[in-house]
Formats: sequence, C-alpha cells, structure tokens
Amino acid sequence: MLSYYLQLAWLSVRRTPVMSLLMILTLAVGVAVSMTMLTLQHVMSTNGLAAKNDSLYALQIDNASAGDGGTSSGNKLTNGLPYLLSYRTVTTLLRSDIPLHQVAMHRWAAALSLDNNQVRPSKELVRVTSRDFFALFGVPFIYGQVWDKSADNDARYQVVIDRTMNQRLFNGENSVGRSLQLDGRPYQVVGVVEDFNPLPSVQDLTQGAFGGNASIYLPFGLHRALQMMPYGSMTYSSSHPRPQPQEPLTPEQQYEQILQERYFWMQYWVELPDADTKNAFVSYLRNYFDEQRKTDFFERDFKYALSTPSQWLALNQVVSNDTRVMTWLALVFLAVCIINTIALLLAKLLKQAPETGIRRALGASRSAIFIQNLVESGVIGVLGGLLGIALSQLGLGLVRTLVSRDEAAVVYSDGLTLLLTIALALLASIIAGCYPAWRVSRTSPAYYLKNQ
Repeated sequence: MLSYYLQLAWLSVRRTPVMSLLMILTLAVGVAVSMTMLTLQHVMSTNGLAAKNDSLYALQIDNASAGDGGTSSGNKLTNGLPYLLSYRTVTTLLRSDIPLHQVAMHRWAAALSLDNNQVRPSKELVRVTSRDFFALFGVPFIYGQVWDKSADNDARYQVVIDRTMNQRLFNGENSVGRSLQLDGRPYQVVGVVEDFNPLPSVQDLTQGAFGGNASIYLPFGLHRALQMMPYGSMTYSSSHPRPQPQEPLTPEQQYEQILQERYFWMQYWVELPDADTKNAFVSYLRNYFDEQRKTDFFERDFKYALSTPSQWLALNQVVSNDTRVMTWLALVFLAVCIINTIALLLAKLLKQAPETGIRRALGASRSAIFIQNLVESGVIGVLGGLLGIALSQLGLGLVRTLVSRDEAAVVYSDGLTLLLTIALALLASIIAGCYPAWRVSRTSPAYYLKNQ
C-alpha cells in the first residue's frame, strides 16, 4: 500500500510542478538556514572531555587586588573570577597528594628544527606542563612514556610529541631516544602520544575556542633554566607598589621575581574522583589561601570555583549569545517556512478536492485519503531535505569565510548532521501536511459528485 501511495504522491508532484517546487524550495531554505546555525552551535559546544566531565575541574581563585575589581589579574569569566593563577600558587598546589591527578600549564613558542636539517625550521606552539597532563586528560602513549617526576621541578631537556608531529619529523617511526631542537637547544624525545586536539580546545581556552592545542609537550621544571615567558596572557595585579631594589637585579633575579610575585599566567586542572577528595582538596586550598592572605599575597576574601569541562565551556562563553540568538531566529524562520508550506499545500489539495471526492465515493476511507496526502507531504519533505543539504553546505561555506582559520577547520557537516537535515525537512513537511490532509479527508463526496 505504501508503494501505491508513493506512486500517487509522485504523480501529484509531477502534475503540479510549479506549486510543488515552491513548497520544496520553501522547506529547503528553512531547513538549510536552521541546520547551518545548529551545526555551528553543535561544533562550538562539543565537549571533548565529556568522558571525564564528572571528575575534572578547572580551578579559579579570586586573586585580584583589593581595588581593581578583578580585571587586572586576568580577564574575568562570567562567574566574576579570573581564569589565570600565579606560578607560586600552582607550584604549591602541585605538592599536594590529595588529587588523583593535577596539571599546571601554559603555552610557549619556540623555533623547531632537527640536527640533520631534513625538516624546514618552523615556529611551533609548545605546551609546558606537569607530567600528569597525559593521565588527567586521557592521552595515551604510542611509544615511550612521560618524563620523570623530577622533571616537574628540575631542568630536564626532554620532550613528548604527538603522532602528527612524530610523522612530520621522524616519518612515524619510534622516535624515543632521538632528539629535536627548540630555539637551537637539543631535547630528547621520551614519548610519543596520540593527537590530543579537542575542538573546542576545552583544556585551554586562553587563545579562543580553537587555539589551545599543541603537538609538543615540555616538562614544567624548565622554567628557571629557560626563563620561560608564556605565549599569551600574563598580568600583574597588586594594591601595593612593587619594592624597588637597592641594586639592579640580574636577569635570573628578575625572573625569580616574576615567579614569586603576583604575576598571573598559569592554568590549573585537577582530577577529583569523588566528593570526599574534592572536599579535602578545597580544605587544602583554603588553608593555603589563608596563609598567603596573611602576607598580602591574596588581598581579597577566599573565593574559588571548580568547574567541570562543560561548565568551563559555558563560563568562557564558547557558544556566544549571538550564536544562540541566531539559532533561535533560524528556527523561527523555519516555523515561518512551515506555515507557508501549509498554505501552499492546502491550496494544492483543495484544488484536487473533486478528485478526492470521487475516490471517497468509490469507497476510499477518510484515513486512506489522509495517509495518501501525508505521504505526498513526506515526498516533498525528502526532496526539500536533499535540496536543503546543498543549501546548508553553501551556508557553512559562507560561515567558514567569516570565522578564523582554526574555527573554519571544524565547521563542516558530518554524516549525522546530513541525516538530521533530511529528518528535519521530513518532520517539517509532515507537520505542514497534517492540517491540509485532515481538511481534504473530510471532503463530502456527494457535493463533488453533484458538481461533476
């Protein structure tokens, strides 16, 4: 019976090509606009750390000075707290044995090259981090292992690279024990990991939603040896003037001052698997804060936030209010398209009402008439969905020209999105077809028989 209804639907579409085309175009445009915005919002809100969303936390502390409103110690997020911590704070927290894993990190930039000059030198972004990074974020090793624990405190010229970088530098071979150069200094490769490129880069949103990934990882203990400065934000905040030294400071003393004073440039993530561990860590954090408050290192009352990855994405407004508003407007536009389709379909079916009346007189039931017309709406919806896919790809192409290169790399429809486009068009057409199909199914055969 379904095949019969499909034949009737196709004959009806061919018999009224102009009106059918108008309905297909109306649905296609509405679906294309809606799916373009929904795809963009889906890409922007994807949580690459969803598997650990209940145990990973990004730490924020109110480390602002007493009179600056919190703005000079790093940009505030929507909860009113800065997102960066000081080196002094994170090194103290790293000494705690309460968390299952904990990570302090920032980005650094260096010139990458090989001894044999077989790879063209390039500037690369490097992740400077503590050894728990790979365990906390679930990054598996392909070859080798992470650096020794001592490398988080002392200078160890070791490096971990990801699969893509290993392919580029060493043709994908086991490169453990080989070396590469960063700013002309040799580093020994101790491990190769799988690519860790969540999009958005939820683990590091300091450079935007898609700018926080890196392919090279260095031990945290290299700071003093290299006098590392972050690639990105570093701010200073204090209500008290900096003490002026009686004698000029050496570069080493100046850098130590940066490490120990109120310079904010570090991010800190912690894995707390249960409520007891979380409470113990908060107590440790409060005790540290109270001690430092006495020395005026912290100038405000104790206030902190531990945000899960999904909360962290929301706090950083990865999906902006503009995107949300545009998505809602797109859905409203789809509703308008559905209303227009209802009007067009109703006009078409009422024009065919004499034929329907004759079929009713020959024994067709109201339910059969209703289903037949609903199937015709579904055919129009499928055709509109196929056209909507093409139009949505044009829309996404336009979006890619308007966003950054990192964002453009992920603004694409996957197989699920394409299926959802057809499903949305089919659903919209069925919704649009319900009233016209019901209206025509109530046709009185006697009236049309008399007029025929």
